[in-house]
Amino acid sequence: MKRGLRMLETVREKREWTQVKFGDVVRKVANRVEPEESELERYVAGEHMETDDLRVRRWGTIGADYLGPAFHMRFKPGQVLYGSRRTYLRKVSVPHFEGVTANTTFVLEPKDPNVLQSELLPFIMQTPSFHAHSIGQSKGSVNPYINFSDIAWYEFRLPPQKEQRRIAEVFRALLEEREALRQLRIRLKSVAEAYLEARQRMFDDALSSVGDLLSEPPRNGISPSASSEDSGLWTVSISSVRDGIFEPEGNRRTADVDRERASPFFVQRGDVFVVRGNGNRSLCGKAGIAEDSYEDLFYPDLLIRLRFDPSTILPEFAVAQWNLPSVHRRLSARAKSSNGIWKVNGNDIRRHRLVVPPRRTQEIILAEVREIEHALRHVRGREDDSAQLYRLFLELIDPQS
Repeated sequence: MKRGLRMLETVREKREWTQVKFGDVVRKVANRVEPEESELERYVAGEHMETDDLRVRRWGTIGADYLGPAFHMRFKPGQVLYGSRRTYLRKVSVPHFEGVTANTTFVLEPKDPNVLQSELLPFIMQTPSFHAHSIGQSKGSVNPYINFSDIAWYEFRLPPQKEQRRIAEVFRALLEEREALRQLRIRLKSVAEAYLEARQRMFDDALSSVGDLLSEPPRNGISPSASSEDSGLWTVSISSVRDGIFEPEGNRRTADVDRERASPFFVQRGDVFVVRGNGNRSLCGKAGIAEDSYEDLFYPDLLIRLRFDPSTILPEFAVAQWNLPSVHRRLSARAKSSNGIWKVNGNDIRRHRLVVPPRRTQEIILAEVREIEHALRHVRGREDDSAQLYRLFLELIDPQS
């Protein structure tokens, strides 16, 4: 990374960079194939591609799933897949295998590798100005789309070949670092879950309903109108509940709630919040604990507040087991869908059951879990730093920077 940082000033100057149009150096590959008649085994659909993630981590198996008539575009390793529908999702992927995709996913490659190196192409397509151009050219409101001709006239500055190689090397190193940190985070999380699962099984005979563990009944929040003024109380989005923590996120000012009405819903340290409604069923019913109190921040209606009686169960211990896959599944199984939103209600939560070992045992288990969580937070911090450096490099090769 030190080498990458030393490159920053050189990249900023952009000496001898040539202004080109995307369509002059990139071509859309049209290699048609009949999936069932080919030797290919995998296909990639839009849902297999992740936002802002160049890796293809998921795919389908040809013959095992139904493929519509649109799936006839063959791709090869190293080519770039670009989702031409809803381009605001920023789906740019580079497969490491050969397969088939739909004709709504562009298969792209450089026209001449001696002009534009294939390793640099996906990073050019991740720049903010490329995404802004693609979104701006989209047609349709329900399922907006673009044609290749809409991005063919996108202009950017192309470095000389030697500099392309150096820039691509830095991006590859950043991606490798981010992937290593991601895998480390996943392993640490698995260790924490395995430890808690094992501990929980030891106390299966000490299950209690959540309703019997609270010092007061569960309480939904309030969701007022947003304010256009730089005044008023704050509320948050449901994304504030993440990884067992309530951390204010998506804060916005509110227009029609005064302090007297909002005060019963202010966030207090030790409050536990459960996501009672989410479009993603796997996130519905997740819990997070507030580590601080806030004098002007209240929680919205799609969160429900729990205040556990600490003489019976420590709030941190409740949350630690709450989000375990085996425990969360029992609650999410009760979720019902309404207008595309999965919801659990107060009764579902009151009937939800947790193990309640002796207080001293809870404290010992939490001490062990905190050691792992400390390592997890360190890894997440390094992931954030790496992502920030990655975004900085994208901005430096962006023609609008």
